[in-house]
Amino acid sequence: MSASFSTVKLSASDRADSWRETVSHAFVPMTVNLLEEVPSPGSIVGRRLGSVRISRVQAGPQVVTRDRRLITESDSPSLIVSLQQRGTALKEQDGRETLIRPGEFSLSDTSRVFRKKVAEDFVFTSFHFPRAELDVPERDLRALTATTFSGTEGSAALVASYLARMAHEAEALDEAVGRRAAATALDLLAMLIDDRGMRARPQSSRTEASLERVKDHILRNLRDPDLSPSTIAEANFMSVRFLHKLFQLEGATVAGWIRTQRLERCSRDLLRPMAGEVGVAGIARRWGFANSSHFSRAFRAAYGMSPRDWQVGGKEA
Repeated sequence: MSASFSTVKLSASDRADSWRETVSHAFVPMTVNLLEEVPSPGSIVGRRLGSVRISRVQAGPQVVTRDRRLITESDSPSLIVSLQQRGTALKEQDGRETLIRPGEFSLSDTSRVFRKKVAEDFVFTSFHFPRAELDVPERDLRALTATTFSGTEGSAALVASYLARMAHEAEALDEAVGRRAAATALDLLAMLIDDRGMRARPQSSRTEASLERVKDHILRNLRDPDLSPSTIAEANFMSVRFLHKLFQLEGATVAGWIRTQRLERCSRDLLRPMAGEVGVAGIARRWGFANSSHFSRAFRAAYGMSPRDWQVGGKEA
């Protein structure tokens, strides 16, 4: 579904007021200062794919500002990615300012003050992502607002080309495919932010950050019986060999760490009231153990008793 707005048919005075209202409605509340005595026509064509809002904006010279007065606690923080297609924008946020030229893109965090100035006619396509759905450290994101990303090389090129294609095809995608496309866009954006964040940190910090990111992924997918080094490595954009090296630094193995986390959760669930209804096998399956015999052997090796003995001992205690 798409929605469009244009000031072409409005008078100069109505055009300015209407544009200011529309910009704040399409994005987040902002102050809009037009830099022409007679404002050029402006248009916004918006579409939604899943949780992502896509907007193609065309207008004349202006400055938009989001100040502290406009940022309220009720706002849901968002990340705006802007692909510049015509005109050069000056972006300011988090103590940095940068020029965004055609073919480049930038990030803005709506939870903090930012300013954008374009002194000429411009066209850009923006992607409005809920911040809560972007699984990246806050420090990494904060370090990348108001910086320039080239759409021609590295991980930034992957993001730029995918977003441009997604915007082009958005009208033809049904709801289910649109949600999947938006989820892929979020994954690629997280990859870019992680990549830049890791480059900025010392090697030891990068390794620690990678390991923490992998562990977080494992814990979020612990119930999946198909969780494996290959699926983990693929989801975190690394080789299986590098994944094994991360855990070797802690004197552990990937499979061993997964097994320990699963057993800990099983041991807790076995002592809960619902264990009688679910059963030992059900609890094992709930935490990713597809084979009951394998679970029993692993549990005995870790806790020195069978799951049922553990359950009985816990009730008696």
